[in-house]
Amino acid sequence: MPLRLFQLLSAFCIAAAMAALPARADTYPSRAVRVISPFAPGGGLDVVLRPLLQKMGESMGQSFFLDNRSGANGMIGIEAGVRSPADGYTLIGVTSGAVTINPNVYQKMSYDTARDLVPVVNVGSAPFVMVIHPSLPVHNVKEFIALAKADKGTLPYGSPGVGGTNHLGAEYFLQLTGTQMVHVPYRGSQPLMTDLVGGQVKMAFDSVMATVPFVRSGRLRALGIASAKRSPVAPEIPTLAEEGGPQFELSSWYGIMAPAGTPPEIIAKLNAEAVKALADPQLRKLYAGLGIEVVGNTPAQFAQQIKEDTAHWGQVAKTAHVQAD
Repeated sequence: MPLRLFQLLSAFCIAAAMAALPARADTYPSRAVRVISPFAPGGGLDVVLRPLLQKMGESMGQSFFLDNRSGANGMIGIEAGVRSPADGYTLIGVTSGAVTINPNVYQKMSYDTARDLVPVVNVGSAPFVMVIHPSLPVHNVKEFIALAKADKGTLPYGSPGVGGTNHLGAEYFLQLTGTQMVHVPYRGSQPLMTDLVGGQVKMAFDSVMATVPFVRSGRLRALGIASAKRSPVAPEIPTLAEEGGPQFELSSWYGIMAPAGTPPEIIAKLNAEAVKALADPQLRKLYAGLGIEVVGNTPAQFAQQIKEDTAHWGQVAKTAHVQAD
């Protein structure tokens, strides 16, 4: 074999062997990191992740970029993530609904969230607000419950889709208050809000970001926020418990996970960098203005939260007989 050809083959084999080695935390990242967002661009997950990923990229010396793969309530993008190499160069943006509710309402999933995903960090959560159409003759949760019971299950409520956090949250409220309503699912939050403002449906639970502009313009009436405390971005809205409703919390959290098998030292490094970025005053101010409460927990704490939320929503879905195809 000619010497030059031997040298080329040797170099190729060495490069291939190096590429096959597991990623190391001390050299990670050595190239750009893709973060799959399983929802359409411009949604809540994008709004939360983009500024965080920019700060993490600046700190770690490599770009972190979003790759939107929307569809099937987040399952298409998550499947793409779990099928990717577990080397730290593909991460997955997730929401509470996609991770803790989908497994309880979808009968057929191509992956197992508990087996195929590992937590990195819970970035933050957005509490939900209970809003109604102003035509309803009620001004607090206690009066709403009485009206719903008197109407004997005929009032329509809306959600952005079957099996989402909004849907299961409303069903949990009905279970806690012993009331019944008619569920009207939509294809997203925007068409839901359009029909709620128009009076086609009478009640919904949605995030502070989605509801407060309509409340402040008088097109919707807020009965309460599903949180233990009032939101700094809308302190004028009382909690549900303050207005005679049940004491329960409903929010959508936004996090980052990775394919199972990703080296633990890389997970730890990503978590540390994310927590450091979340401590930045400018980022916290940005999130506060959006109604996002920063979490920034450890992977172990995030895993425990996912386990508890999955069990909780499983019971709610079972009681409400909620299934999605």
